[in-house]
Amino acid sequence: MALHLETPLLESRPLSQASERSIWLKMDALQPPGSFKIRGIGAACEYHARSGKRRFISSSGGNAGIAVAYAGRRLSIPVSVFVPGTTSERAKSLIRQEGAEVFVHGASWQEANERALEAVDAETAFIHPFDDPLLWAGHATIIDEVVNAAVPFDAIVLSVGGGGLLSGVAEGLARNGLQGTPIIAAETEGAASLAASVKAGKIIELPAITSIATSLGARKVCQRAFEITQTLPVDCVVVDDRAAVDACTRFLDDHRVVVEPACGAALAVAYTNADRLARYERILIVVCGGATASLAQLQAWQAS
Repeated sequence: MALHLETPLLESRPLSQASERSIWLKMDALQPPGSFKIRGIGAACEYHARSGKRRFISSSGGNAGIAVAYAGRRLSIPVSVFVPGTTSERAKSLIRQEGAEVFVHGASWQEANERALEAVDAETAFIHPFDDPLLWAGHATIIDEVVNAAVPFDAIVLSVGGGGLLSGVAEGLARNGLQGTPIIAAETEGAASLAASVKAGKIIELPAITSIATSLGARKVCQRAFEITQTLPVDCVVVDDRAAVDACTRFLDDHRVVVEPACGAALAVAYTNADRLARYERILIVVCGGATASLAQLQAWQAS
């Protein structure tokens, strides 16, 4: 019983016109918990449920926690999510709405994650928000679905936080014989740990997350994501918060779907950084979603 849905694959006329390229959207913002996270997290939760685990514990800045809570409710397994103090009230409310407990600890995801790990026991499965092969295999279904739809693409644009989506997409490309397909990895200034790592040639841990795109708020990417940049054609693009928020509001006008700035980073590549797509003709963008932003919040960010 897969907990994720096969999401629509849409050609975007507005984004195609803005970038002067053919843009296709994998609409994972329409997953039941609001983001792509349920693909991998759902797969991991199902695996641990079959293995007899009686509780799920996770750490999250928002979307991963919502996905674990949703999976736990569907599987009738209790969930505890540890979040940092920077997590929005909306995100905490959405986690609780799924029936999960929320514990606030620390000023960053790393601190919340350390506390979550301390709470794990023999009957508990720890569901990592991005660094787990079970998650990557689940996220890879994005590419499976696009390939099954027979929609060709010669590049893919996605957002990067901890690197789980990048790792999953790379796995999906490989298992469909598309491992040479270029990946444009979008981040926001103040959360661009992948771009910093690629520039340095080693994994770099940011001193703090200063971007409003808190869903991209891992101070360092997972080892697998960094390895992918060393072996596959990955182009890192960093946009500012304003561009990410503007992309979200334009996307709302164009496609009637609210996404958060973490997703807006990828959309901004097509809206305002189209020169980075000049070599390609048909581009797939993963609309990773994010349930933690509201219209009022987007308007507040724009006004600030």
